[in-house]
Amino acid sequence: MATYLILLGAPGAGKGTQAERLSQTLKVPHISSGNIFRENLKNQTELGQVANRYISEGHLVPDDITIAMIKERLERPDCARGALLDGFPRTPAQAESLESILAQKGARLEVVLYIKVPQETLIHRLSGRWMCRAENHVFHEEFNPPQIAGVCDYDGSELFQREDDQKETVTERIRVYLEQTAPLINHYRQKGLLVEVDGNQSIDEVTEALMAVLSVGANR
Repeated sequence: MATYLILLGAPGAGKGTQAERLSQTLKVPHISSGNIFRENLKNQTELGQVANRYISEGHLVPDDITIAMIKERLERPDCARGALLDGFPRTPAQAESLESILAQKGARLEVVLYIKVPQETLIHRLSGRWMCRAENHVFHEEFNPPQIAGVCDYDGSELFQREDDQKETVTERIRVYLEQTAPLINHYRQKGLLVEVDGNQSIDEVTEALMAVLSVGANR
């Protein structure tokens, strides 16, 4: 039985790390909407060229283009056993389209995993992040500090903080994410598919909690 699931989480929730772990454990591809866009744009596919026209004009890419990219990706052979979706869907309308795509494959969505982390913790995690100018090595003021303040351990270059990681920007990014994602979370909660996992734990503990949810689902 193919396993199709969605992973939700605000910036700083550790979604990328958990997606990589789940993908390896379940042996299904991790499908990131961002990666799909970059692939289509880089390879100048027909969908990529259409999307690029909207992007170059400063417009949002219409849902039907995004959905077509996701559909094409899910039809590849490596998705026969399932897939872990990350970054799609973003709205209830996209969620309904995904349901139709899976139905055409004779499949369905198993579960929507929501890694929930308090907003203050998300801000703390992201706003403490610094990168080196030479190779983009990442450090954190608390969780992974450099041996010498402001200097990269690996290449000795200066550490700097990206604008995206500054507290004011981080706060706004998280606010927008939570505001935009709330309808999608409610949509899946009403369908009985949403399971919240406490993301305010260690990486290993979050992985264990996610796998426990999937184990329960597999034994239904």
